[in-house]
Amino acid sequence: MNDTPAPFTEQDYAARMTRAARDASETGLAGLLITPGPDLVRLCGYRPTATTERLTLLVLTPGSEPRLLVPSLERPDAEAAPGADAVRVSDWRDGQDPYAAATGLLLPNGRYGVSDTTWALHLLGLQEALPLTTYRPLSLALPLLHAVKDDHEVARLAAAAAAADAAYEEILTARFTGRTESEVAADLAHLLREHGHSEVFTTVASGRNTANPHHRTGERTLKKGDSVILTFGGLKNDYSSHMTRTIHIGEPTPEEQTLHNTVRTAQQTAVASTAPGLTCQEIHRRARRVIEDAGYGEHTPDHTGHGIGITPHEPPHITEPEETFIVPGMCFSIDLGVYLPGRFGVAVGDVVACTRDGGRRLNSAAHGLTIVE
Repeated sequence: MNDTPAPFTEQDYAARMTRAARDASETGLAGLLITPGPDLVRLCGYRPTATTERLTLLVLTPGSEPRLLVPSLERPDAEAAPGADAVRVSDWRDGQDPYAAATGLLLPNGRYGVSDTTWALHLLGLQEALPLTTYRPLSLALPLLHAVKDDHEVARLAAAAAAADAAYEEILTARFTGRTESEVAADLAHLLREHGHSEVFTTVASGRNTANPHHRTGERTLKKGDSVILTFGGLKNDYSSHMTRTIHIGEPTPEEQTLHNTVRTAQQTAVASTAPGLTCQEIHRRARRVIEDAGYGEHTPDHTGHGIGITPHEPPHITEPEETFIVPGMCFSIDLGVYLPGRFGVAVGDVVACTRDGGRRLNSAAHGLTIVE
């Protein structure tokens, strides 16, 4: 699948860093300290190839040029990163105190938001060098830092969703009867990689295993009459896919078809409810109401989805009580399921983007209860 999106530009990274610094200021922070991990990749495009035992630090402060401090040996890699032109790179050498090198970039008594992935080694080193500074994890200080995606990010999420759709369409042509869950999962993982995913996850639940929303793929052999839930996705071009479908080996019973119709309607209700100005919990309530009205309220989880982007699970969460307002650019999974203990379950899920006009479903694969052999 040749659908590689255009590279992010210097302007893309600069806009993200400017917004992050502004958001930090509005919450009373002196700035943000970004260390290797998803935050660094999204904000400036740098992914160190070496271990993070050497201090690498992106410093974002309102009204100042972004600064990236790196080990001298890794400076060429940093300067070759896609967003390097939007930052000023400096370095520290082996034998030099990296935390002393960082002190010139920070206020001596500043309160900073810091990446959740920051090593304790580095945080303690900064605290020792600047004992009056204080720190808050970004997941608490700015939980919605990555929630609103720009158009180029939405395009990457759409490409990842299209690749997941294609893998799903191909797995439907395979034979399911007589094969184990793990064999089907391996085939699905292979197809995801063929369609451009660099990292993948696959969960296959069959028969009574579909009644467990937390089932781990096992060695159960699939047989005629089974419901099968496929939950899968991963990373393509650094952005996530996440998709769930329920299929059936042979003709479903009327009860199975009815339950699938209920879950599908609830999921569509959530997608249709996605609009600027609505809260996450209201989307969840509307979807859940469909399931409760059908008599399955006690058998559905208390969440409808979660944010998705450069990591597969991000804020906001489509649940209650999540009072975050949906705004254009937010992207999240809408994943509904009903699980009847000891019997069977049904789940349907897609990635959805909020636009100015409402919800845009990024997955396009059929949602019906597909019959396979």
